[in-house]
Amino acid sequence: MALPRVFAAPRSLRGFSLALFLLVSAGLAGAQEKIEIPSVETLLQSGGQLESQQRWGDALAHFEDALRNYPKDVQLERRRLWASMHVDLGRRYGDATFRDLAGKLASDDALALYAEVLLKIQSHYVDAPEWRSLVNRGTVGFEIALSDEIFLQRYLPETPAADINTFRSELREKLAAMPVRTRLETRDAVHTAAWLANQRLGLPAVPVIMEYTCGMTNTLDDYTAFLPPKELADTYAQIDGNFVGLGVELKGTAQGLKVLRVIGRSPADRAGLRVSDLITAVDGQSALDMNHEQAADKLQGPEGTSAQITVVSPGQEARSLTIRREHVDVPSIDEAQIVDPALGVAYFRLSTFQKSTLRELDETLWKLHGKGMKHLIVDLRGNPGGLLSAAVDVSDKFLETGTIVSTRGRNTAEDMTYRAQAGGTWHVPLILLIDGDSASASEIFAGAVRDNKRGVIVGQRSYGKGSVQGIFSLRVADSGIRLTTSKFFSPLGKPFTKVGVEPDVAVQQAAKPVDGQVAAAEPPTSSAEDPYLRAALEVIRNKTARRDENGSR
Repeated sequence: MALPRVFAAPRSLRGFSLALFLLVSAGLAGAQEKIEIPSVETLLQSGGQLESQQRWGDALAHFEDALRNYPKDVQLERRRLWASMHVDLGRRYGDATFRDLAGKLASDDALALYAEVLLKIQSHYVDAPEWRSLVNRGTVGFEIALSDEIFLQRYLPETPAADINTFRSELREKLAAMPVRTRLETRDAVHTAAWLANQRLGLPAVPVIMEYTCGMTNTLDDYTAFLPPKELADTYAQIDGNFVGLGVELKGTAQGLKVLRVIGRSPADRAGLRVSDLITAVDGQSALDMNHEQAADKLQGPEGTSAQITVVSPGQEARSLTIRREHVDVPSIDEAQIVDPALGVAYFRLSTFQKSTLRELDETLWKLHGKGMKHLIVDLRGNPGGLLSAAVDVSDKFLETGTIVSTRGRNTAEDMTYRAQAGGTWHVPLILLIDGDSASASEIFAGAVRDNKRGVIVGQRSYGKGSVQGIFSLRVADSGIRLTTSKFFSPLGKPFTKVGVEPDVAVQQAAKPVDGQVAAAEPPTSSAEDPYLRAALEVIRNKTARRDENGSR
């Protein structure tokens, strides 16, 4: 099987990409308005409040958002990384398949898994590995675990903090004295750390080795990560575009979980859930007491099981629904419609790039063509990425010639240039809508359109994620690793990392929620309510007016 080459979602969007049948976020800000950018000191203070409350997910989103305005600030980056590692630890121990690994794996197998991950990094990572740095990253991850209540309650509930601090000092001194110049010496250093933790704290070797594995991989960059069995399976499911779930897209509000989208023919659709409904409880627990990850965990489950939810529809009394979890095919394209019949303006939302995207795109374009499409608006807002091949295929549908994207890696097998093919090109005038959460594959498409002067980009500067990941299965315990293997560049050779794609027509940025959470974009109901769509239609009308004026002269 060919190695899947994907664009991993930025960490602030990753909760969306891991389970497309369920997207939960903080509430959207209301009015479109300019807001004053807080100082770094203010941002650090507000982030510290979130950290003190152990709201690590909110803290991570806060610092990621702050770094968009201060991308080179060292303090913000350090705090972002710290929050990210706490979030990753909470996610791991919320995953039963990871807990099984940490609890049932033999120590020799755990060390073999660590060694295999080292080999993957040595063979495929975009940069040459620095072995001492890999050990140090793992040590930081392990020390974070030793300060996190989730880990402490599981393994060291009665151990005095003074003993843990003494062990930390001894561990760093011991590792600093060891030679770490090769892959084998790196493995030996982690073996020593696990042995010392067992001798001084009574910790089993396996959770120590697993923390070193995750601490190393999950801090190499924002997208490389160790994948426990469930997360590996979810990643492949995302690529295929199907999941086990209810078939709803949600966002968190002060009143509950608001339904943003119901997938057609899904269990939620058949149960009568509709857009704007509020889910106020799940299996008897108030939705107001859940963060977005807790809500996702509650609504997920094995195929054939059921979720008991309390739903409030606008203007109606609360009702109780029992919805069976099933396989749901998640479309990457939806909301296809003619938004201006007089000018023949078609619109659709492209939410992700997956295996089915090219087929869906063909079907959608022909349907819209049959309805009189003369202009096309493609909405990429909030699209976090997906398959490299899908990004190339979508771009190729609108480009007759020219380069789409090029990739460059340390391994020459990653050096590729993708060019448009003349056959099957659609020449319809094109506008792309992007925002700060349009990332990866979305930026490939937007960059190809921009550099080839194929259309107009409307919205906000995109996220700025310019790397490609490969999914590698590991021999031990059905786990895997998502590893950054190359960087990608626009047709004109422009990088995307922390640069993104600038729009041709800027739309004023919406205010962010106070806690910095990323918010899922709600679908437009009319151009009057959607400033992006309104701006795109204005571009089309102005061009049409100029063309008609020139034609009448």
